[in-house]
Amino acid sequence: MLLKKIRTPLVIADLPDPEPGVGEIRVKVAACGVCRTDLHVVDGELPNPKLPIVPGHEIVGRIDAIGSGVSGLALGMRVGIPWLGHTDGTCPYCRAGRENLCDAPLFTGYTRDGGFATHAIADARYTFPLGDRGRDEALAPLLCAGLIGWRSFVAAGDGANLGLYGFGAAAHILAQVARQRDRKVFAFTRPGDRAAQDFALSLGAVWAGGSNEKPPEPLDAAIIYAPVGPLVPLALAAVRKGGTVVCAGIHMSDIPSFPYALLWEEHRLVSVANLTRQDGIDFLNLAEKTEIVTHTIPYPLERANDALVDLREGRLQGAAVLIPPND
Repeated sequence: MLLKKIRTPLVIADLPDPEPGVGEIRVKVAACGVCRTDLHVVDGELPNPKLPIVPGHEIVGRIDAIGSGVSGLALGMRVGIPWLGHTDGTCPYCRAGRENLCDAPLFTGYTRDGGFATHAIADARYTFPLGDRGRDEALAPLLCAGLIGWRSFVAAGDGANLGLYGFGAAAHILAQVARQRDRKVFAFTRPGDRAAQDFALSLGAVWAGGSNEKPPEPLDAAIIYAPVGPLVPLALAAVRKGGTVVCAGIHMSDIPSFPYALLWEEHRLVSVANLTRQDGIDFLNLAEKTEIVTHTIPYPLERANDALVDLREGRLQGAAVLIPPND
């Protein structure tokens, strides 16, 4: 499924199977999650995508071709391919262990072709062995919703009361992680969205309400997953003195002006960007050892546009996952 022009539907394209180059592998895609970042690419909210581009960066599949110079991976091995697809390894950020801020990165489904396809090419160094435990469809959302969610969870600190603004793919995973650590989860949804609120409560949230509501207790931290700038002052107002608000999306609408009093008393407003390979190792090890259940809605690959529309319109409880044909 190919994006030829931003703000237009994806089109079905019959392309030759790609061949891996030096240091690369080819993966036969078994499942690919549909992420809000895919929407930002398709809708032109992220600048300068490679066009035409195959979107998709929550890829699960098995290696079916290996280029030269690859070690530690084998044909038939199940791997995950995440958003971060390549870094230069030489810029100041990479040398400092902050490869998520690399000056010359490549991103899967944005600046290199992704997983809305039957096959995908990946830099072998930026893939994660997944073992054989768990269904492909269930693992796919972990590759971005889980990984970026985990990075934002770590950035939020160790406070007991955690607010999650926007209860979609990432929040439904991180709510489970938080509950396993005895955190109290407060879920904020679109006002009046009882289905999303009930979904949050079913996953252990102690309270769920509209994003325009105040929680019954002050929050120690809040994570904003919805790409909605006006949520920032609302979240700052909901956290206690010294609390942290984390903006977890790669794109957000403009943040409106707000009084300095919301930031004073050592409130912290931070963002997270992309991921590091260590984030992937840490979170996927955690996911393998704990009972994280992803709620997925499968779509055939050719219905990628329907999945994107359903995500854009807020119709999903959990994560959409594309399933390519098996032949």
